Amino acid sequence: MSPNLLHLLPPSPFPSWVVITESNVKKKRRKKPDPHCVVCEGSGRVDCHQCCGKGRTNKVHLEMLPKGEWPKWCRTCGGSGLGYCSRCLGIGEYRYIMGFHFMNRDNDKSQENKS
Repeated sequence: MSPNLLHLLPPSPFPSWVVITESNVKKKRRKKPDPHCVVCEGSGRVDCHQCCGKGRTNKVHLEMLPKGEWPKWCRTCGGSGLGYCSRCLGIGEYRYIMGFHFMNRDNDKSQENKS
């Protein structure tokens, strides 16, 4: 805080912190990877499978809870309604499907018949 503004504050018998916020502070936006994941479209997050993206586990079929009903927060997503994408593991980049590739047995049999 600049010294010329300190005289504008009233004197206080208690120690306090003066917090100044800055406006027009640019936030860094996360760029979507290129090529991006086809499931989450590059965000790395998808709706939670347990609560269907609502963040709660009671009365998920309703948009809002009835009056007097308290939410029971989803333990899987912690109430956020989002989970990590299972295809890209939350990084947002395009990844090929992981798994085992077995040899094509038809090609092996056709090669044996030609010999």
